Amino acid sequence: MPRDISRRHFLKAGIAAAGALTASRLPLPNAVRGASSRELATLIDIRKCIGCEACVEACSWTNEAKYPEPKKPFPRMFPSRVKVSDWSDRPHVTDRLTPYNWLFIQEARVTVDGKERTLTVPRRCMHCQNPPCADLCPWGAARKLENGITRIHPDICLGGSKCKKVCPWHIPQRQTGTGLYLDLLPSFAGNGVMYKCDRCYDRVAQGELPACIEICPEEVQKIGPRDAVLKEAHAIAREIGGYIYGEHENGGTNTIYVSPVPFEELNRAVQKGPGRPHLKPVENAMAHADNLAKAMVIAPVAGVAAAAARFLKSAGRGSGGDQEENPS
Repeated sequence: MPRDISRRHFLKAGIAAAGALTASRLPLPNAVRGASSRELATLIDIRKCIGCEACVEACSWTNEAKYPEPKKPFPRMFPSRVKVSDWSDRPHVTDRLTPYNWLFIQEARVTVDGKERTLTVPRRCMHCQNPPCADLCPWGAARKLENGITRIHPDICLGGSKCKKVCPWHIPQRQTGTGLYLDLLPSFAGNGVMYKCDRCYDRVAQGELPACIEICPEEVQKIGPRDAVLKEAHAIAREIGGYIYGEHENGGTNTIYVSPVPFEELNRAVQKGPGRPHLKPVENAMAHADNLAKAMVIAPVAGVAAAAARFLKSAGRGSGGDQEENPS
């Protein structure tokens, strides 16, 4: 039986439905509605997560319209070392990040208060305060909003994966066969579009909660001004003798985790690899002079590129001619 219609999936869907009835329906406080000048952060209390994946389901339902619909066959890429990244036949994969799955649950078997326990950790984009993906994107496709959300604009992205290379957690994932590169030089310019969590920026702009927060039956996550979120995170950490991740990683992020065990221990226990980010300490990638210099050089170029991309999109150019199958 396919995984997405298995008994486990059916039960998760039932939990998600229950969560929709029991979770808070309150909108964001007026003080943090929309694109506030105050950065919003999310607090994730790992102790509370039961791994039900209701948040994963809600993310999928809410963002389905944003997922890629690639055109096939794909253009043959030059040079040939440029590889196709195609998840269109695996859209229901939920055990890692993909262009169709922007949130997943990592598991870690650890010892808590002298007892073995499996902790489950919701993972997605960290939404850095000084995001290298946005600062170093040569096309200006990745940008940080005033409210602390970092999103990738699919109408501008060429899928070159610079954002993934410079992200300390390698979060963004590429889907070939979609996006602006098909309208330019489909065999040479990029290779699709990069996708990641945008923290339901459109919902937040309307004063609504991100879908993963609204539906969670255990109230694992909260959202609010970053200073308030950090204050609560430290209060919890003091209460339980716990640990915080995200306050200083990569110079500070807008995703703050609280754990009852050290994150070094969690990092050793979680499965890592493609689409499965680590939990190691991370230095500020943009603190280095060379990266700051790159950002200064790229910024004006990205602005011109973004304007050109919007013009091409509005002009409604064709698909770039005949396409050939890209060999695996």
